[in-house]
Amino acid sequence: MVEKTQLVEQLVQEIVAINHAWKVARKLFGEDSPLSTSSRDLKTCLQVRLLRSYAPEQVYLVEDEEVEGEELYSLRLRKPIGSRQDVEHLPVRVANEVFTDTELRRFTNK
Repeated sequence: MVEKTQLVEQLVQEIVAINHAWKVARKLFGEDSPLSTSSRDLKTCLQVRLLRSYAPEQVYLVEDEEVEGEELYSLRLRKPIGSRQDVEHLPVRVANEVFTDTELRRFTNK
């Protein structure tokens, strides 16, 4: 049986890989290309799965106040995986569309 920690690690690796692919697709094909939008949407789906399955015990949301522009949440790991403490960004507007108010309170409660 696969341990919870291994499942979290695998999801984190997938999110990071898809995020990198999305950034490359945006550069090569533009923001609105099918590959760009599907990569972005897949990253969001994986982040949603990570939060719904493992928050708040292993991951939670925190507003990233260091970035300029659109408001972003950072998915923060309670215990680092390798050298990674964060699991990419999720726009606050997307989180508000995808999650219920109850889920957001649970995910942002440190």
